[in-house]
Amino acid sequence: MSGIKKLAGQTLWYGVSSIFARFLNYLLTPYLTYKLSGSGFGEMSLVYAAIPFLNTLFLFGVETAYFRYIQKDDYKNDIYSTLSISLITSTFTLCAMLMIFNVSFAHLISIQDHPEYVTISALIIAFDALSALPFAKLRHEGRPVKFAFVRVSGIIINIAIIYFFLSVCPRILEKNENSPLLLLYHKDFGVGYILLANAVQSFYQLIILRKELFDFDWKFNFPMWKEVMVYALPLAIAGFAGMINETFDRIMLGWWAPVQSIQAARFEVGTYSACYKLSILITLFIQAFRMGAEPFFFKQSLSEDAPKTYARVMKFFVITITLMFLVVALYLDIWKNFIQNEAMWKGLTVVPILLFANMFLGIYYNLSIWYKLSQKTSAGAWITLIGAIITLVINAAFIPRFSYLACAWATFFCYGSMMVVSYVWGQKRYPIPYATKKLCSYMVIVYVLYLIHHTVTGLWPREWLSLSLATILTLGYLVFILRIERKEFSKLPYVGKLIYRFI
Repeated sequence: MSGIKKLAGQTLWYGVSSIFARFLNYLLTPYLTYKLSGSGFGEMSLVYAAIPFLNTLFLFGVETAYFRYIQKDDYKNDIYSTLSISLITSTFTLCAMLMIFNVSFAHLISIQDHPEYVTISALIIAFDALSALPFAKLRHEGRPVKFAFVRVSGIIINIAIIYFFLSVCPRILEKNENSPLLLLYHKDFGVGYILLANAVQSFYQLIILRKELFDFDWKFNFPMWKEVMVYALPLAIAGFAGMINETFDRIMLGWWAPVQSIQAARFEVGTYSACYKLSILITLFIQAFRMGAEPFFFKQSLSEDAPKTYARVMKFFVITITLMFLVVALYLDIWKNFIQNEAMWKGLTVVPILLFANMFLGIYYNLSIWYKLSQKTSAGAWITLIGAIITLVINAAFIPRFSYLACAWATFFCYGSMMVVSYVWGQKRYPIPYATKKLCSYMVIVYVLYLIHHTVTGLWPREWLSLSLATILTLGYLVFILRIERKEFSKLPYVGKLIYRFI
């Protein structure tokens, strides 16, 4: 239990920053759907669909490689220096290429009117890439407070700049058309200001992390670098394929949406992207969990009880995400108000599908520890490539007819397939005693509860009935879980004693 308590503590700290940062971005959704037109929100979504691809290319799996090789005594002295030099060199090279070919790239992602967005995005990606190893160093050294401070303060700066340009500047210029702000502000540059705010945030983080960034000797261990790159290559391929699974559907939707104009296609992208954000609670928890879990899992691998620890972590993880599914899916009539453009509400049908898809993705991240520990990172690449093929095939076949509904189902089948393949393959190579039947039953139960709620509210569409039934079903599931897992929860400090006494 001490290992799980430590993981929970790390997840909490890293989660405070990651969840708070992304939740603040989530809170920007109503603001941005109000300030930007539907097509403008779609244009922004297209840019932010492309950025993760390039992030993966810039980073090339070095974070995971760093956590893996820093555990080895022979590599401790040189690994950070070697990877830092490699990352700095590749980042400057790729950033320059992206800026040079910004017009071509803008055409590729359907924002041909704004190649300057690509230039700003190149700076964002470069600053984030250079910050990656310093952030990894903080995580490895167990310094979550500074990690959280940098993340949270950065996102606050981001939001302040966005608000300044989208709200403050227009109000000032309404009162004074000759204001000096005209030198900084142009009303038609809306999405550009969002990107500019992101670039300032990324640069600020890099400045705060300058000590960690330059905490290395200019000594490059070429044989070590080759070995690490062999390890990281499959991870990079898996990461790139993972971005196909995660964001490429927006770009494909921009190409093939069954509409007559570019503006209408961008509105479809905006609708899907806004509704996708309603699955953010599960996504936030997964991200926070990954921040704490990756270094934790590698350290636990030295313990004889590691497989049992991984199994218990999976159990708590599934319980948490199934509860999150109910909180979002059953209270969707409340969550939808975060999208201020009511025309986008037509896309809410994709939310339960995406919630389940992200549950599968979270479980896959848990399962993936088997190939990272057994030096079989190529397995991760193959699994993710399978998912990417499923994503591409379903989207290419069905977007022209079903628009973003095809994107949602492609995400569902992609992550579901990856989860199943990783489980079957992993149990053969690195057996872990997961409570598979029990965890599958929990997911089936929450789906049945959702169907009950959906059916009842469909027959009697009353807001009070929807909220009351949602509360009853959610609390009922929580009590059920506490009873079934009574022994597990009773071991928890403070809370466990209460559960043991009253449940």
